[in-house]
Amino acid sequence: MTSHRDRPRTLGADPVRSRGPGLGVRLLLAQSLVLVAGAATCWVVAVFAGPPLFREHLHRAGVPASSDEQFHAEQAYRSATAISLAVALGVASLAALVVTWYFSRRLQRSVTEVASAATAVADGRYDIRVTSPHLGEDFDALAEAFNRMAAGLESVETTRRQLLGDLAHEIRTPVSVLEAYMEALEDGVETLDADTITMLRDQTRRLVRFSDDVNALSHAEESRTSIEPTWVDPAALLSTTLTAATDRYAAKEVALTSRVPAHLPRLWADPQRLGQVLGNLLDNALRHTPGGGRVEVTAGQRHELLVIEVTDTGDGIAAEHLPHLFERFYRVDAARDREHGGAGIGLAIAKALVEAQRGHITARSDGPGTGSTFTITLPLRRDQRRGNTW
Repeated sequence: MTSHRDRPRTLGADPVRSRGPGLGVRLLLAQSLVLVAGAATCWVVAVFAGPPLFREHLHRAGVPASSDEQFHAEQAYRSATAISLAVALGVASLAALVVTWYFSRRLQRSVTEVASAATAVADGRYDIRVTSPHLGEDFDALAEAFNRMAAGLESVETTRRQLLGDLAHEIRTPVSVLEAYMEALEDGVETLDADTITMLRDQTRRLVRFSDDVNALSHAEESRTSIEPTWVDPAALLSTTLTAATDRYAAKEVALTSRVPAHLPRLWADPQRLGQVLGNLLDNALRHTPGGGRVEVTAGQRHELLVIEVTDTGDGIAAEHLPHLFERFYRVDAARDREHGGAGIGLAIAKALVEAQRGHITARSDGPGTGSTFTITLPLRRDQRRGNTW
């Protein structure tokens, strides 16, 4: 048998493989090559091209050939050329060394910072950022791209932790209640009467509803492949959605009104998905509007866009919450939403479904107690010859 010590190791897995020269050494070598090439060129010119040209000028100046004057002039030319080349090469070498040292230090510092930051990100420290090296647009763009990547990873990690916490809470609460009642039934403290059965069913329904919400969000975020668009009459779709919500609004004594023109252009969209979005927005508005309040749905055309707005006179939204409203499991008031059975998924589903149909959804509010407005914009496509292509 062959022991693990005898097995060959790949180059990528060898922890002791040799490293190449650093950036500073490479820059110095590059500068040295340039200097050597320049020195060689100067030597060739000085040895092979310079003397004949200098001798020709001496002849034109009337200096006899093979005379002492020509000999001393050529000696002076060679001495001056050698001294000037030596001084020039020395100064150039020193300048190249200083410039290379300066820039290699700055480059090495920037590269080391990015490498250290990348290692930190790989270790899970997503709050790390790098400073701009000010070495040109390329390096500044690299630093900016790294910072955007780190910020995106930090946001994903924060969402992941929040998601796991919310999942644990949403599942733990009904499961704890079910467990407590099961123990009470086993101990004879509770009896399996109608009230107990109703409570148990409420908790199981809550689990099923939460499972359905998570599944709906998963499908919504992949809904570009499941969108089935057709020509839709926006006025008819809004009328159907409002009719379906009328009883719920009446039960809470919240007024539901609409201002929808009768002859809006037809919309190329998935009516079921769009109805689901509008239903989510109406449910959200009803949840946050107290009895005696009002919710209004308006629709209209702006250029080549269909604009639908759902405005309520309810709780309103603080400015710091507006950028996060459409994130998964985000709640403006976690305790209040959990009490009402919401999982913080409805607006995330609405965003995914609207964007799957090339639209946008936004929210605005002047602050707590001032109500809020959710706006959907969808592109209108009048040319039926384009068929069902996006």
